[in-house]
Amino acid sequence: MADDTEARLAAVPEPTTSTEGGDGYLERRTLRRGSAGWLLLTGLGVAYVVSGDFSGWNGGLAQGGFGGLAIATALMGAMYACLVFSLAELSAILPTAGGGYGFARRALGTWGGFLTGAAILIEYILAPAAISIFIGAYVESLHLFGLTSGWPVYLACFVIFIGIHLWGVGEALSFSLVVTAIAVFALIVFAVGAFTEFDPANLNDIAVDTTAAGASSWLPMGFLGIWAAFPFGMWFFLGVEGVPLAAEEAKDPVRSVPRALSISMGVLVLLALITFLASTGAHGADAIKAADNPLVVALDGNSGLSWLKTFVNYAGLTGLVASFFSLIYAGSRQLFALSRAGYLPRFLSLTSKRKAPYLGLLIPGAIGFALAAATGNGPRMLNIAVFGATISYALMALSHIVLRKREPGLERPYRTPGGIATSSVAFVLALSALVATFLVDKDAAFIALGVYAVALAYFAFYSRHHLVASAPEEEFAALAQAEAELTRD
Repeated sequence: MADDTEARLAAVPEPTTSTEGGDGYLERRTLRRGSAGWLLLTGLGVAYVVSGDFSGWNGGLAQGGFGGLAIATALMGAMYACLVFSLAELSAILPTAGGGYGFARRALGTWGGFLTGAAILIEYILAPAAISIFIGAYVESLHLFGLTSGWPVYLACFVIFIGIHLWGVGEALSFSLVVTAIAVFALIVFAVGAFTEFDPANLNDIAVDTTAAGASSWLPMGFLGIWAAFPFGMWFFLGVEGVPLAAEEAKDPVRSVPRALSISMGVLVLLALITFLASTGAHGADAIKAADNPLVVALDGNSGLSWLKTFVNYAGLTGLVASFFSLIYAGSRQLFALSRAGYLPRFLSLTSKRKAPYLGLLIPGAIGFALAAATGNGPRMLNIAVFGATISYALMALSHIVLRKREPGLERPYRTPGGIATSSVAFVLALSALVATFLVDKDAAFIALGVYAVALAYFAFYSRHHLVASAPEEEFAALAQAEAELTRD
């Protein structure tokens, strides 16, 4: 009976859109397996996000006040928690470097896979470009080496940190863990100092817009301010979903990836809570709503904490480096997986002797540097990245729902608490956040749509006809098709 089953599986044809990669195709496109345990993966998950605690989130105070941003952060935290639990299940089913793209490929087909992968790439190419600009601003404000913010600093960021990634994934993730630990420690020290100045009256000191529906001292911009603050509430968690991209390089990914996702999310929730409350309560929401370095401004009211301001300034630079470094990693692995399967030009997935996807690191890095040097507009690029992120979140949550319904018997080493109800919450909130991006920066949203349209045209007219059947994500899909054929028979 077993032999008969194997024969029938072998008889099921490959998808007509796929081609073989040729002899040695996958051997030239392999990553270093077993390089990261759950601790390094947890550090990676926190590293993606930690720079958002130091700056950016405070723009939500201008959109919705303390109450509006607090509610928005709680809702976005719920979205990320539900998404993380959904991704933990999916990553245990499909532990490949494709991450979200691989999950959507299995659930939603080739179009769904590319739509998700392209959205993730927008996020992970634009975000490092934006952060390199922020790093330049910090370097200038700290008077480091007499440098000013500009293309030499941006270039140094990309050259140095891509170089570490080319050295090897184990070394890269170890470096990321150390830098992230320093940034987290600094946030805790900041919170302890800032809470000594905490005054509840400071939370609601933004002037009330009496013309806004539902306006109050708690919601100075009214009910609409909550929605407008969604993208800023995301900054406390943006990027944690990238942990599954390390699955092929993880030790025991079926267990370590879900564990790292859960722990990372717990750490990020704690950091968001203490950073948000300590900053606004120490010097007032109005004082920090437009600040480039809100944690430093939050300490302006106390001259006795001048040492802490200096410490936080340097720590902010550390946090930016941690996120910049880890986002480069995530972008390279997403590009690697899409290229290996033929969704993008195949040469981009070639790996070096040290098993690093060198072109997957160098080409996005070159694009990111060019964007940073040409525009110098970090906030605009981050808004574009957020737009791409929200699309990918909705599609990944939908993938979980579809697989639960269509393949209920699929082996699930880890099961999402709450099942479809959990991923449905993530799906609805992700769509809400997507619409909110138009409220904050519609120009950025339309730019992202334009980039997305160009990518989809490439897929529609070329790459969907040249997919690689032997790529892991395509093999998973072929196996699912074969099993469906057997079930129908």
